Amino acid sequence: MLRATMSSTAPPQPTVVLGVCGSIAAYKVAVVARLLVKAGVRVMPVMTRSATKMLGAPTLAGITGNRVHVDMFDPSIAGELHVELASEADLIAVVPATAEFLSALATGRADDLLRATVLCSEGPVMVAPAMHPRMWAHAATLRNVAALRADGVEFIGPVFGEVASGEVGEGRMSEPEAIAEAILARLAQVATGAHRDFDGRQLVVTAGPTVEDLDPARYLSNRSSGKMGYAIAAAASARGAQVTLISGPVALGAPAGMNIVHVRSAREMQAALDAALGPELTRADALVMAAAVADYRPGEVHAAKMKRTGATTLELVPNPDILAGIGGRREGGKPVLVGFALETVSGDALICAARDKLNKKRVDLIVANSASDAFDGDDNRIVLVSRDDSEELPRASKRVLADQLLDRLLPLLP
Repeated sequence: MLRATMSSTAPPQPTVVLGVCGSIAAYKVAVVARLLVKAGVRVMPVMTRSATKMLGAPTLAGITGNRVHVDMFDPSIAGELHVELASEADLIAVVPATAEFLSALATGRADDLLRATVLCSEGPVMVAPAMHPRMWAHAATLRNVAALRADGVEFIGPVFGEVASGEVGEGRMSEPEAIAEAILARLAQVATGAHRDFDGRQLVVTAGPTVEDLDPARYLSNRSSGKMGYAIAAAASARGAQVTLISGPVALGAPAGMNIVHVRSAREMQAALDAALGPELTRADALVMAAAVADYRPGEVHAAKMKRTGATTLELVPNPDILAGIGGRREGGKPVLVGFALETVSGDALICAARDKLNKKRVDLIVANSASDAFDGDDNRIVLVSRDDSEELPRASKRVLADQLLDRLLPLLP
């Protein structure tokens, strides 16, 4: 049996087949493997021949404690290696996944060990693409990605950033920490049986700040990074939801597999929400309003840059209260409404402020947190507040918290 060829000291569960393709980004997979092993995952590496030119097999063998497999027909192993690997895997992750690999998988080609293993798998398959932005944007790649998504393959990235050529665009592989976190979150879903439990659901998620222009050079905004909203959108998409992400200006890569609407001001976000929800609010099952929408905007937007003249008074006018407006129009409990409350208090005062917001805006659930916990970082500490109770979730990564929020949201859906 294949298990006998692996390290006898490796934990038997959970098990991930970690596939590696021949991209320059392959060197980063060593970090992914280390993080998975550190989290208690049994990692079985499978490399394509081109991948071995980018990263030495002994590196992955040393990190994982398991033999690296390359050949489909390994004379030292009895039986069908690709069948054994696929049978033992709780999840297969291909990091990085090249354009060529995506093409082969989309068309069902099984002419090497990694492809054959993926085609034999009955569990989740995750891929972390890495390629030049023009390759990622090519019509052929887009067709392959769409076909793979329809087949249930789950994508981690790619993200917007600098690639090996020095050019900048969408196609850069997600960072190893983000990839490992996504794999671990998916393994947790497998362990609890929460597999695509949002299939058929339509979710609208807002994220990031809004920007209110004062003149061509200045604007009013806030410190929201958008990371929490993006994590919620990615988690919902991974669990099968059809997601519309309405995003203010952020420095984050656009997650694949969802409809993304970029906006700038509060009024633009309101227009985008009106289009996404429809006049009767019937186009979505839930709205998660994670965006930090500006409460005020300048009363006048100057056509030219304002010059320094000493003390200046700015007239501010209120922006529409988008969530309260939707809560007031809603009938029959659809869509389920989730709001966010960012406060500068904590404990009982935070819960009290969140429940007050919940009642005023007529929403179903408030995600409350303190400003000292929320901004800029990759983790957070939140309290989920409903009409009848509250639940404090311990500090965790925003992706983990996103799944925990979705767990609470699912029973509320009609």
